[in-house]
Amino acid sequence: MKKFDLLTPIGILIGISMVAFGVISSGGVQGFLIFIDFPSMLIVLGGVFGALCVSFPIRQLRNMWRVGLQAFQSKESNVDELIEKFVQLSELARREGLLALEAEMDKVHDPFVRKGLLLAIDGVEPEVIKEMLEAEIIGIEERHSKGRSVFEKAGDYAPAWGMVGTLIGLVLMLRNLNTPSTLGPNMAIALLTTLYGSLLSNLLFQPIAAKLAVKTEQEVFMKEVVIEAVVGLQSGQNPRLLQEKLKAFIPAKIARQSLLKERASVREA
Repeated sequence: MKKFDLLTPIGILIGISMVAFGVISSGGVQGFLIFIDFPSMLIVLGGVFGALCVSFPIRQLRNMWRVGLQAFQSKESNVDELIEKFVQLSELARREGLLALEAEMDKVHDPFVRKGLLLAIDGVEPEVIKEMLEAEIIGIEERHSKGRSVFEKAGDYAPAWGMVGTLIGLVLMLRNLNTPSTLGPNMAIALLTTLYGSLLSNLLFQPIAAKLAVKTEQEVFMKEVVIEAVVGLQSGQNPRLLQEKLKAFIPAKIARQSLLKERASVREA
């Protein structure tokens, strides 16, 4: 189940707030308004979008916003619950055979887990199951990498287009040295485009790409646990041995907390 990830918008707001605070504390609200320049914004945003159009096919650009939204969503993934579920399935399989797992398939909603269990029920060899599921993980990583690459490239292009705007502003300024009234606006374009490019790169595009990379790592980690669980279940591994094997994937701190909970429940019983 996906939830709204508050950390992403909070982080963006903190970055913008710190910049705004620095400007307003020195120049007041009027000073802050000086930093808003639409021609500079158009140079950077238009340049970045144009560069992305050259770099990527239209299908990948269409998916950019859908992929970007993933950075604002969080998916619940509890390794401990996943392990406990597979231990229960393993106990059922040892008592009644792998075919007994078919009755439990309606309760399995994750497509990856469902696919692994169906392969196990069909009697596919553990090595083949592992190869098939690992191939799917590779496909997921490649697909996520393609979606993430648009934001990574945007992060690279934004500072460069900021420098382009700076050069434009400097050229305009140098051509009109005899007209003092034009020096201010041209200098604003020269400096603000660099500022806008840096902010877009370091507060939006690159952080979103980094967040998407972390989410991919988390998803792959969960799927690796599933692979080991399905292979152990299909090979008829002892449920307790399977549990200990899968708990090796849990970070030490979480594992200790889980152990303390188990001991507390035993004492209460």
